[in-house]
Amino acid sequence: MTEQPRCPIVHFDHHSAEHAANHVDAYRELRQECPVAWTDAHGGFWVLSDYPSVFEASRDDDLFSSARSEHGGEGLAIIIPKAPTAFHIPIELDPPKFRSYRKAVNAVTSPAAVRRLTDVIDRFVTGFIDEIIETGEADLAFVAGVPAAVTVDWLGLDASEYKRYVDAMHTLVSARPDSAEYAHARDVAVPWVEKTVRAHIAARREHPTDDATSAFLAAEVDGRKMTDDEIYSILELLISGGVGTTASLVTQALVWLYRNPGERERLIDDPSMIDVAVEEFLRVFSPTQALARTVTRDAEFQGVHLRAGDRALMSWASANRDPRQFDDPDEVDITRWPNKHMAFGLGIHRCAGSHLGRAMARAMIGQVLERMPDYVVDVDGIVRYPDQGTNAGYHSIPCSFTPGERRLASPLFPSTP
Repeated sequence: MTEQPRCPIVHFDHHSAEHAANHVDAYRELRQECPVAWTDAHGGFWVLSDYPSVFEASRDDDLFSSARSEHGGEGLAIIIPKAPTAFHIPIELDPPKFRSYRKAVNAVTSPAAVRRLTDVIDRFVTGFIDEIIETGEADLAFVAGVPAAVTVDWLGLDASEYKRYVDAMHTLVSARPDSAEYAHARDVAVPWVEKTVRAHIAARREHPTDDATSAFLAAEVDGRKMTDDEIYSILELLISGGVGTTASLVTQALVWLYRNPGERERLIDDPSMIDVAVEEFLRVFSPTQALARTVTRDAEFQGVHLRAGDRALMSWASANRDPRQFDDPDEVDITRWPNKHMAFGLGIHRCAGSHLGRAMARAMIGQVLERMPDYVVDVDGIVRYPDQGTNAGYHSIPCSFTPGERRLASPLFPSTP
């Protein structure tokens, strides 16, 4: 029997320079012309770009699997092309295996658990801003290091080394796969992370504390304690998410607020608006642009024929700008409510770190607006992530502002001048 051809076929590569230059227009064109389409890039995959198709696929784990398989090569199954990381629990598991592990993760990422981190988050935000507040000129993207430091500290690792974790895990999604930076992350930085984190797990087995790593060591999955490999898998996933996604969101939001001074002034005058504003920033600046799945069987889906083994990219960022779901979707309305965005995904794999991410974003944006309210961005000096296929955002945001005073008695890290 002759196989049905894959169609429609589009020219689409979310890791291309063309896409990085204007991913909003690229996704808009897909939504309008062919919201479920095939591209031959990276070995071939389906692109799901409208709200209905992404909504349906993200909730159908029987058809769209998150598990690792031989399809699409080796590596992390939830991105295209796959990245050379350890197996990530629970994001690379399907039901029923998924549930017990996710329960263990939820215990340390619940709203109540995040509330207990409020003082820690505030201290890191304060400390990072302290390092630039007296200068009057700085790279505002420096403040985006807060999520990495908080995540590393939360796990019980040395927060002063947060940059090494960023260089490893964030580079795999913000640098082009054919770049020297990507190769260094793969061959040098990621192995350092594995060696360091595995040593940390061994130390916590001997001497548990009150950090998240110790909580995982104490947790049970299906009536047993987890192995070191399982715990490492979870920790690497949490680090990967912690070092990049919130930084992506906040850098984009701060640049937008500079370019829209009236809206910035509204948030300065009424900080209580920040919670709702962050939800809108999540919608329009989706920190995780898209994630992938693998098709488990031949099936008809949204008018196209899928084959078993096909790879599929679900674009949260594109779905979040679908006019069938959101009025004036390309307009940033910091009072938009309700806001049923997909920035954290949908279904069982909805981001477990959403509460922590929100808390950090609110604190970072809030303190910048409070302590550096007149910041002026050197727009010509902004450096975007060279690859915006998985995370969008800025590596560098040079700015000037009226100098202020430090708030902490001493630097966060002893080595900091």
